Amino acid sequence: MSPVPRFRPVLLCILALVVPPMPPEPAPGVLLPTGRDTPPAPSRIAFASRRDGNWEIYVTDAAGGRQTRLTTRGEQDRFPLWSPDGTRIAFGSQRAGEWELWVMRADGTDVRHLASGIVAKGARRWSPDGRRIAFEASRDGNRDVYTVGADGRGLTRLTTTPGDDGDPSWSPDGGRIAFASSRDGNPELYVMRADGSDQTRLTHDAAADRSPAWSPDGSRIAYVSARDAERAIYLVRPDGRALARLTVGATATNDVPAWSPDGSRIAFQTVRGKDYDLALVRVADRARVALAATPAYDGMCAWSPDGMRLAFISGREGYDALYVVDADGGRPRRLTSTPSLDPAWSP
Repeated sequence: MSPVPRFRPVLLCILALVVPPMPPEPAPGVLLPTGRDTPPAPSRIAFASRRDGNWEIYVTDAAGGRQTRLTTRGEQDRFPLWSPDGTRIAFGSQRAGEWELWVMRADGTDVRHLASGIVAKGARRWSPDGRRIAFEASRDGNRDVYTVGADGRGLTRLTTTPGDDGDPSWSPDGGRIAFASSRDGNPELYVMRADGSDQTRLTHDAAADRSPAWSPDGSRIAYVSARDAERAIYLVRPDGRALARLTVGATATNDVPAWSPDGSRIAFQTVRGKDYDLALVRVADRARVALAATPAYDGMCAWSPDGMRLAFISGREGYDALYVVDADGGRPRRLTSTPSLDPAWSP
């Protein structure tokens, strides 16, 4: 019988040195210290409620459980808007007798004044990096687009034409802002750099074009136009090319078209007479899904971060309340039992 080679024990010793030992099994209920094992932060919805006699900002979990009041002053506080990282909320307030822009931490602390003279129901948008907020203000008789730092510094006026300029929408990379302007007689879409330079007109028609909303990938801008005798959702590229109508057979309001997080669908509001409803349209094939269609008001929608649900306001119970609905229109659930408006889903 051949002798056992003498080098085999040495090789086994080397392998034992380079192969790490298997980690011990964690005890039941113990999470491993890795990011993938950390439970996700609870999904929250900010909204305005008038349960205490005037409008204040509240936050609730998406299941409609605990509701926390964040503002406690006697003036109206409305229009909450989450920062991209979910740590702060910008909002409008009438604390000085006019509408002003304020910001606070997501728990209601560290409240700071940012700007005065804002348009109450005008568009306000955080920059993608969370450093600035674009908004509309009326300070010299007409509307203009401004930006201000989230710390209240660097207030900058971006538009200075005699017409009304508003509806600012940041590009996903933060380098440009789409907006609507009536500087040439009727509202049209424009794009400018984030510092206000290089203002370029995108649309050219006799009807009003408003409410631009940049797609998540930055390739298209959705907007509302009445160019075909009824308000509908259209798409256009940031260079003004490839203009196309997206919705047919249902007029749309001036609400901002709301892109789904993956850019495949757009939520919008329809109106027939005095009946306001919510719908989705698929960008690829223009197929439409009804989200909320009751005889009462249905509107003010906001997507969940995963694109599976939307928060919205409905008056189906006799008062405007906060609801959540699946993105296929199923399982609408009421979250509040008091007058509520302005839903905004946390990132």
